[in-house]
Amino acid sequence: MLDVAGTRLTDAERERLLDPLVGGVILFARNFTDSETLIELTSEIRALRKPALLIAVDHEGGRVQRFRTDGFTQLPAMAVLGRLWEGDHVAALDAARSTGFVLAAELIAHGVDLSFAPVLDLDYGCSRVVGDRSFHRDPQVVTSLAGALCAGMQEAGMGSVGKHFPGHGFVEADSHHEIPVDQRDFDTVWDADIQPYRHRLLRRLSGVMPAHVIYENIDPRPAGFSSFWLQEVLRARLGFDGVIFSDDLTMEGATVAGDIVARARSAFEAGCDMVLVCNRPDLASDLLDRWAPVVSDATRARIAGLRPRPRFADPFALELSEPYRSAREAVRQLAEPMA
Repeated sequence: MLDVAGTRLTDAERERLLDPLVGGVILFARNFTDSETLIELTSEIRALRKPALLIAVDHEGGRVQRFRTDGFTQLPAMAVLGRLWEGDHVAALDAARSTGFVLAAELIAHGVDLSFAPVLDLDYGCSRVVGDRSFHRDPQVVTSLAGALCAGMQEAGMGSVGKHFPGHGFVEADSHHEIPVDQRDFDTVWDADIQPYRHRLLRRLSGVMPAHVIYENIDPRPAGFSSFWLQEVLRARLGFDGVIFSDDLTMEGATVAGDIVARARSAFEAGCDMVLVCNRPDLASDLLDRWAPVVSDATRARIAGLRPRPRFADPFALELSEPYRSAREAVRQLAEPMA
């Protein structure tokens, strides 16, 4: 999965996206100026290939929301839902479901297939990258609220991707810029951070994204490059059969695996179905030139299963929907102004 630079594809980007190893595009805030332009871009990407490339985005709510205006509702940070839970469980669950519905419905109406959400990391109060992206410190609360959010996304026709397995919240370091190391033992991580993945919520998830975190007393490799975490724990012990996405392989936390080819090969061999290479078109081109993995039919089928089942074909149809208007109003009352 690769990114693109702007609101229109360049010739070089079209050539990269036509490579048979490319299965998707991830969008960022730079790809958005207004609703119409985003629809034109996603239509252009979709028209390149049959079957069409998967189009994804990090669109969680709060400070990680790529599109915020002209057809998009400002979504609350997940910690807002966690604070609401403290006073009213039912209201929090309703709010989480409405948030998931609005999140997914607006993206699908603009031609985006998938959001990398929700964050299932626990809020230990120390992580520089997680923070208010987490629902709560209590794994049971995270499980309940994330389940409601996923149900809302599913109601709009979109799958969900839990991240960052097995849990990024305990370490302070930001894996975008550093190599985080978690020194806890397996039983501690299993009993706390992995709890949201151990319940019915796992069956709701279409995908999982592992963390670029080294759990040094469990495995010397970051989770996203670890067959122990991805094959033995996530696939075998937990029974997950959806898509495993790597986190961005250009992040500092991925550099321990070597150059871009070594990173992609390590992630793929560990069990990732799709690897992300973002914001470095030079590395994307290098990877496509030098890497030739054999992609199984099972992997292709899992990825194909991520296609949304939209209830609303475009923003106009969405705006006419009473369920959407009601959910949007509920979400607007929750969202806090962003700094």
